Amino acid sequence: MDTTQHTNPYQRLHPFVEIMDSTLRDGEQTNGVSFLPHEKLVMARKLLGAVNVDRIEVASARVSEGEREAVSLICRFAQQMGVLNRVEVLGFVDGGKSIDWIDSCGGKVINLLAKGSLKHCTHQLNKTPEEHIADIKAELAYARQKGFVVNLYLEDWSNGMKDSPEYVYQVMDALVEVSSKRAVVSRFMLPDTLGVMNPLQVIEYFRKMMKRYPEAHFDFHAHNDYDLAVSNSLAAVLSGARGLHVTVNGLGERCGNAPLASVQAILKDQFHAKTNIVEDQLNDIARMVESFSGIAVAPNQPIVGENVFTQVAGVHADGDSKDKLYYNELMPERFGRKREYALGKNSGRANIAKNLEELGLELTPEQTRRVTQRITELGDKKEIVTQEDLPYIVSDVLKHDGSEDKVKLISYFVSTAYGLKPGANVRVEINGMQYEAGATGDGQYDAFVKALRYIYKKYLDRTFPILANYKVTIPPGGRTDALVQTVITWHYNGGLLRTRGLDADQTEAAIKATFKMLNIVENNLKGEV
Repeated sequence: MDTTQHTNPYQRLHPFVEIMDSTLRDGEQTNGVSFLPHEKLVMARKLLGAVNVDRIEVASARVSEGEREAVSLICRFAQQMGVLNRVEVLGFVDGGKSIDWIDSCGGKVINLLAKGSLKHCTHQLNKTPEEHIADIKAELAYARQKGFVVNLYLEDWSNGMKDSPEYVYQVMDALVEVSSKRAVVSRFMLPDTLGVMNPLQVIEYFRKMMKRYPEAHFDFHAHNDYDLAVSNSLAAVLSGARGLHVTVNGLGERCGNAPLASVQAILKDQFHAKTNIVEDQLNDIARMVESFSGIAVAPNQPIVGENVFTQVAGVHADGDSKDKLYYNELMPERFGRKREYALGKNSGRANIAKNLEELGLELTPEQTRRVTQRITELGDKKEIVTQEDLPYIVSDVLKHDGSEDKVKLISYFVSTAYGLKPGANVRVEINGMQYEAGATGDGQYDAFVKALRYIYKKYLDRTFPILANYKVTIPPGGRTDALVQTVITWHYNGGLLRTRGLDADQTEAAIKATFKMLNIVENNLKGEV
């Protein structure tokens, strides 16, 4: 008998991973996004405080006076809170100009951008590797003189490892030597600048870097052009990366960067890695960045998307109530959210029951069946039904089931056209007899009522109640256009009669309210339904 223990190798991996958020720098390179200085300050406070990322990259040096104001505000706040060492600014090999700019803003950490591929060095800078290395060393010496912490980006490192690894090693050999003697480079940051790598390549290239420079601190900076930013980030951690760069909601140039929330969840659940991130703040920061950036979060984006903790199928809600059969480690409460159960044609009684339970409403099985039937009808119209709608639906269904109606709508047609009055053709059944009429009016509903008045006067010789008030409302919350509630007040028999109709269409809701009124009249009842 084989008693060999087969274990998941990742379960033995418990690294601590630094998280550097670059929403305020790289994320702002999203097309159409430009943060105001005060917005950057608010987000920086949230990221460093409540969310507790280890570091934030807040701007590129020398871009604009607006950036100078933003960096100054953030550095002043960070200095007061004792976290200035967690605020970083991208700078360039430019003869000390970036360092002076950052210093004038109160910053003390520069992420120095050097060239990580031979093509970038020779074609963009028009310099030899030796010349570029000499420039970098001069920048490092000046940064040390100014008391700066220096992290070094090797821009286009991924293509450098593909096409010119000897160049990457040449630069690293020179800088690791400098670093080991004078401790001037704190972190070497390896970006997949154009998002061209896959996880296997990340593992291969990272392991080569780790083998050659085992004492160096490496960060990985992923881009999402092939939708592999998260996978590549995790491959980097598996291969020895000690830091990852992310942005809130995956903002960034072209297809964006690795999303903070997704990276955090997978690091913890799949790799058992440790971070300092406060998970129940991830949804709040996602909403804040969504608001300031104007870039909506996709409803199905993991962790922070609107739909990701919503069960739609009724069988899933049923399973959840029977020992949480459809739960996983991504519990919504963990991220400051709650599980929801969608209301629509796929809901079933279990979804309805979950929503009723949360609202504190108790219905009999028969009442639940009728409410479910009504929600299914709305779902067939492709309308969204939310929990805010549910009390309205329950009230509408339970107070009027239509089973004993003496006045029934058989069919109707309403129309409107430019330059013509709206028209309506109506067929109704009253006490088992069918009648039909048409009319025009000032609106579709007005035409509909005039056709009914004609039927009541011509065929029944009866007075039709006079409309006293007409009010349209929607359920609170503002998240859906699915339902309209129309409340109509009628003068009848010396008093007032008020009826409600509920539907996705305003005219349809008014028609339903009207037929409730006619059935009350037919049964000689008064009141509110």
